[in-house]
Amino acid sequence: MPLVFATRNDHKREEVAALLGLPLATLDEVGIPEDPPETQDTFTGNALQKARFAYARCGQWTVADDSGLEVDALGGRPGVHSKRFSPEETSEANNALLLAMLGDQPDRRARFRCVVAVVGPGDQEHVLEGTCEGSIGPSPRGDQGFGYDPLFLPDAAPGRTLAELTMAEKNALSHRGRAFGQLPALLARLGIR
Repeated sequence: MPLVFATRNDHKREEVAALLGLPLATLDEVGIPEDPPETQDTFTGNALQKARFAYARCGQWTVADDSGLEVDALGGRPGVHSKRFSPEETSEANNALLLAMLGDQPDRRARFRCVVAVVGPGDQEHVLEGTCEGSIGPSPRGDQGFGYDPLFLPDAAPGRTLAELTMAEKNALSHRGRAFGQLPALLARLGIR
């Protein structure tokens, strides 16, 4: 029985499945038509909320994540609102709004943060976290990835945005790769494979 991934985002599922080397079932594949709520004010709160929601409906071990971009000059925004930062809620609009808000700001330090929650029988809940430090570039570059990837210049890949990296390169250094990279050891401890 595959692990349930509480998402409908195919890019995210492909990225995580490649990282884990495990089959992941989406909400649609386990017959959950509703979207999980994301009403908490922290990444941990949202990840747990989504995992609990899916587990309660399917009864299978469920993993969920919440992640986003934290920009120092913007007081940590967009943060948990990263996906819904602009009124249009599209990557292009979110990126344009971020660049407009930063303007000529010299401090462009930022990080991606990802929190992964795993929920299973007997009220078992586990939380993993990963970050990727970097900065916001002056304009979008690259055609890999999604979201803010074309703007984010990770410290670990000088001069390139996340959208200019291969999936393998991105998984090795990204916030999601670092958080989900801890998952195989946790699943092994829990006897899940």
